[in-house]
Amino acid sequence: MPHSSVEQIQLDELLCWRVRYGSNTLLISQQGAQVLSYIEGERPLIWLSDLASFKRGQPVRGGIPICWPWFANLGQNPPSVQAMHLQLDSAPAHGFVRGVDWQLQGIQTKDDGIHLDFTFDIRLNPQPDWPHDALLQLHLHLNERLHIALTTCNRGDTNLTYSQALHSYFAVSDIRNVQIDGLQGSPYLDCLDGWKRQVQDGLQHFSGETDRVYLETADRLTIVDEAWQRRIHLHSSGSRSAVVWNPWISKSQRLSQFAHEAWQNMLCIEHANAADDCKTLSSGEQHILKACIWSE
Repeated sequence: MPHSSVEQIQLDELLCWRVRYGSNTLLISQQGAQVLSYIEGERPLIWLSDLASFKRGQPVRGGIPICWPWFANLGQNPPSVQAMHLQLDSAPAHGFVRGVDWQLQGIQTKDDGIHLDFTFDIRLNPQPDWPHDALLQLHLHLNERLHIALTTCNRGDTNLTYSQALHSYFAVSDIRNVQIDGLQGSPYLDCLDGWKRQVQDGLQHFSGETDRVYLETADRLTIVDEAWQRRIHLHSSGSRSAVVWNPWISKSQRLSQFAHEAWQNMLCIEHANAADDCKTLSSGEQHILKACIWSE
């Protein structure tokens, strides 16, 4: 078994853990149970902003923030998701679990790698204007790959409808020279063109700001980065949608914790249950969104 270690550290105001397995290093924060960075060997696979701020109550730019129980602005979600919240105007972007502490349930080193378990319990963290009973469980498994499983359990007496995303920021050599393989033929909603429905023609390349919700996606997507001679593979289950985003030049000037030129070296591909792929759970039902990330 490769050498492994777990170290508790403090980054400014945030309690974090640095986990190593062989040459792979994972950094995760208690706040939001957010993966902050993931490095395979000497090169980052998951991108963390150089201007990231580690403050309580403030999501960190980069890593893999968890968006739940809605993705993006609540008003852009299906009516059934919007109806879960009592006040549309007071709903924070990407839900409310990114900026609050999750409970660490345990860290175990086993023959197959290191396992970390976090929970977010609505009973312990009631949210104003969201009167529902749910339990979130995040399981992280680090070995030669990074495995993520996010489970939503509906413990209420009525149906629970939600959208969600693992908002993954990937590190790339230059966004203008990478492409995504696996989206060919997938329909998508273009968020920059009035949510117009279109179909992906060929590999996806980037030449400007991009914000799309892909539907009916394949289980496996690949980021092809020839300059770094690397392919990043993303395998998902429990999801039929993926969000692809890069702010490009103009929007980068308006983003917090984001250097003006940082758009060149990051690409978001977010495993999701978004748009028509939102989930409805009956009382006692659960759903698991899984993602596995590795490079070669």
